[in-house]
Amino acid sequence: MHYNFCTLFDSNYLTRGIAMYNSLNRVCSNFTLYIFAFDNRVHDILKERNLKNAVVISLKEFEDAELLKVKPTRSVAEYCWTSTSSTVLYVLENFDADNCTYIDADLYFYSSPAPLFEEMGDKSILLTEHRYSPQYNKEVKSGKYCVQFVTFKKDEKGLKALRWWRERCLEWCYAYYEDGKFGDQLYLDDWTTRFEGVHELQHQGGGLAAWNVQQYEFTKAADEFTGKVSATGEKFDVIFYHFHYLRFFRNGEVELGRRTLTDQVLSYFYKPYIRELLELKDEISKNYPGFDPNGAGMKPSGLKASLITVYRKINKVYNIFEINKFLSR
Repeated sequence: MHYNFCTLFDSNYLTRGIAMYNSLNRVCSNFTLYIFAFDNRVHDILKERNLKNAVVISLKEFEDAELLKVKPTRSVAEYCWTSTSSTVLYVLENFDADNCTYIDADLYFYSSPAPLFEEMGDKSILLTEHRYSPQYNKEVKSGKYCVQFVTFKKDEKGLKALRWWRERCLEWCYAYYEDGKFGDQLYLDDWTTRFEGVHELQHQGGGLAAWNVQQYEFTKAADEFTGKVSATGEKFDVIFYHFHYLRFFRNGEVELGRRTLTDQVLSYFYKPYIRELLELKDEISKNYPGFDPNGAGMKPSGLKASLITVYRKINKVYNIFEINKFLSR
């Protein structure tokens, strides 16, 4: 089976997108990644890199009248969410692809995604749950399913759900909760009953992230290059980790979110990932001085930020570190 993936990102996520592609390229040989470049700079840099298993698509090629109509009403993030379903549909309608999986740019693959598609079988749609740890459960406002890895086949059932999703996102897709909606994500919650041919992924390795990693203990394989990791107890290979909420600051610090992360998780997942992002940044910056492909911003300051810092330190979720912590092997 040839796997078709699509993703979207702008210059602020450039190193994440390239790292995701590199990780997928290491563990999967039979794939095409369609990258929707959400600004000219990321488009030009990706084209220069000549990624062998990737097709780079500009906004000019991708955007249609309906997307352009709602674009002024959405923030940058909201417009990306609005566009997610449209990227999948664009691939299925414009390329020789009988399947397409949307993947977030901040995923990183540790082993082949083939088991996920094998589990999907002859179903038309594949959804991945958040699988929240109990203390971080946000299903009510963020949804049972995560728009991180969503597969559609080019058949009647797959296209019906995909086109319905696109229509809803064009109508409403904002970064706040309202009337059972949040971004593009809560629309997925009733799909197992709304549509036919929907499979809910059971493989635990498809979708580890800061919001669920507390449920597992890990043992690492000897091959550090692929970073293959297995959980103890009910053993499984980790297929991908979702590095959501990772943010770089201009003062030389990096934030990893607001959930408990053990030293083991920092060592196995975050340390090699951040090191790869920094190496990519150094490589890109040689040809583009003054441009930060990690999208570093200012660290929040002021009274509110200070109070949040105190709260997070008391609750041991102050995951802000000096970047140097992640540089040594």
